[in-house]
Amino acid sequence: MNKGMIIKNMSFKVGQTLTVVGVPKPDATNFALNIGPDEKEITMHINPRFNAHGDENAVVCNSYQKGSWCEEYREGGFPFHQGEEFKIIIEFTPTEFQVTLSDGSQIHFPNRMGAEKYSYISFDGEVHVTSFEIK
Repeated sequence: MNKGMIIKNMSFKVGQTLTVVGVPKPDATNFALNIGPDEKEITMHINPRFNAHGDENAVVCNSYQKGSWCEEYREGGFPFHQGEEFKIIIEFTPTEFQVTLSDGSQIHFPNRMGAEKYSYISFDGEVHVTSFEIK
């Protein structure tokens, strides 16, 4: 997957909301948003897949811990369209990430690492991020 934007040494804490707006490339197969303590550990990986890894029009969530992927998690709709703007809103609670997609569908993904603050966010794949905000 293409390495995209990386944000390090920032603070995404329990009680905050992350809002991301972007546009998948017109020929995108998939892209990902990763949140974690650093580039080696990912507590939340959101991977909208148009046609990748054997999936079509699916949002796959997971965590990458101690050098391997955990159990995949699939929930919510698929409001993504190649070449069209999307919005992902992530509310960070002590126990989970409450993700709201553009169509209003939700994903409740557990905070598997249990931390109250993460300092690394990255975007990979075929996407152009136009807005990024933590409140």
